[in-house]
Amino acid sequence: MSSSPAQKPDPNAGPKPPAADGAAPPSLCDREPHVPADRLVAEMVPPPRFDSVRFDNYIPDPSRPSQFEAVKVLGEFAGGLGGERPGGEGGGIRRWFRRGGRQAVPAGPRGVYLDGGYGVGKTHLLASLWHATEAPPERKAFGTFVELTNLVGALGFQQTVATLGGHRLLCIDEFELDDPGDTVLVSTLLSRLVEEGVALAATSNTLPGRLGEGRFAAADFLREIQGLSAHFRTLRIDGEDYRHRGLPEAPAPAGDAEVSAAAHRTPGASLDHFPSLLDHLSRVHPSRYGALCDGVEAVCLTDVRPVPDQSTALRLVVLADRLYDREVPVLASGVPFDRLFGEDMLRGGYRKKYFRAISRLTALARDARRLTGEDGGAGA
Repeated sequence: MSSSPAQKPDPNAGPKPPAADGAAPPSLCDREPHVPADRLVAEMVPPPRFDSVRFDNYIPDPSRPSQFEAVKVLGEFAGGLGGERPGGEGGGIRRWFRRGGRQAVPAGPRGVYLDGGYGVGKTHLLASLWHATEAPPERKAFGTFVELTNLVGALGFQQTVATLGGHRLLCIDEFELDDPGDTVLVSTLLSRLVEEGVALAATSNTLPGRLGEGRFAAADFLREIQGLSAHFRTLRIDGEDYRHRGLPEAPAPAGDAEVSAAAHRTPGASLDHFPSLLDHLSRVHPSRYGALCDGVEAVCLTDVRPVPDQSTALRLVVLADRLYDREVPVLASGVPFDRLFGEDMLRGGYRKKYFRAISRLTALARDARRLTGEDGGAGA
């Protein structure tokens, strides 16, 4: 087993914010990062927030047996992925899935699928599986569903298969199907990777047989969706959002002057007018949102207001995920984060994404209380 997790490449794709020296804080709107394809591949490791997570430090809720079961099953799964596969890497997966002593790759599920609400620790468990799998970092990959589809866009389908086909494990966080194109693309990609002997693990807020529901005419793509479902053994994880267990409510928004003052005195902080940032995100591909945050130690936003439409909302969800991955606190004025998305959005097909974004931004808002000199309370 690798003794230490892979580290993210030293971020150098964008300018670094200067230290607080009286100069105006930099704006994310001034950044237009360009991310080479090889960086996308190299960054397919658990984000910094999950560098130290392991099965041993996942604390199941005593009232939720499904959480104990998930730890047990995933530990066994990781244990079965070690060893050399015949003729090369990864034969352990064949042993884990072996039926009747046969060495051939079976037609049944080749992976595990963690289904549950936001904040029950699915990503912690998925990253723990990555860390526990006995393989060099370059032979196991971890990324969100969006990052996986972005990788295909950057490399092309065949090169993605060639790049990931030699891996022992592919972990896909936040598995979602947002359009018919993704359904066909991912179904075909995962089928090819399974043929190459790659083990799969994924997390989602949606059962695999119901992916795409409420977003597009999923019934028209039932065969592809059922094909995806067939790759996984589903583990349901029940529980409440751990980010809010026993913690105070999200702090009230600060005032514009307070946000600006905090940005000016905080080294590495950015300062942006929220509507302007939303407009800028429409001109930056979501695959670059991580690079957009390179070197940023805190994000300060003024005039936060409800997002105007679904496309804008989905881009904000991706940015929230990248900020949460990097543990970047967010100090904001305007409306509270639980009012970012209108009632029609919170009742629609993307509601689980929006609730996840609210949960994560609320956690980062708590972290940002230290920027104003307040007691930050319990961490996220």
